[in-house]
Amino acid sequence: MIQLDGTPNKGNLGANAILAVSMANARAAANAHGLPLYRYLGGANSRTLPVPCMNVLNGGKHADNTVDFQEFMIAPNNAPSFAEAIRMGTETFHTLKQVLKAKAYSTAVGDEGGFAPDLKSNDEAVELILEAITKAGLSLPPISRFASTPPASEMWDDGKYVLFKSTKTAIASDELARLWES
Repeated sequence: MIQLDGTPNKGNLGANAILAVSMANARAAANAHGLPLYRYLGGANSRTLPVPCMNVLNGGKHADNTVDFQEFMIAPNNAPSFAEAIRMGTETFHTLKQVLKAKAYSTAVGDEGGFAPDLKSNDEAVELILEAITKAGLSLPPISRFASTPPASEMWDDGKYVLFKSTKTAIASDELARLWES
């Protein structure tokens, strides 16, 4: 797919299309071998499922709100089992709904399934998630990873990245990297 696309950034076919076709191919191959997908991908000795990444807050072009980044996810990577990771993520998600309601934020969901409130800043998204984790009786760890899908290609304009929904400011690549690190 990458070769067929022929661009360094998957610009012709798009990363989502390439991912969907790759996943369909992997599932078909697993079925052809009579194996569950995790066993096909992980090999004969695979015993560990991947860490689930749960989308809890949405922004970017997938939501009509003030948040620049497309997805804020939690990943309970220190959970003792896959089932426990799902439980932790589910409890955090439902607690986040309570946190948002208490602050009079919308609890409508975006295209990707996470909540899509108008927030004061992109940083507030992380602050709300941390509050929900704490109020759910969890801590960092076990939910020790955040993941985000920033629509960097959608933010790119004339040599800079534009925070197109929040501050409308244009920032250089190194500034965007520092923002993500913080």
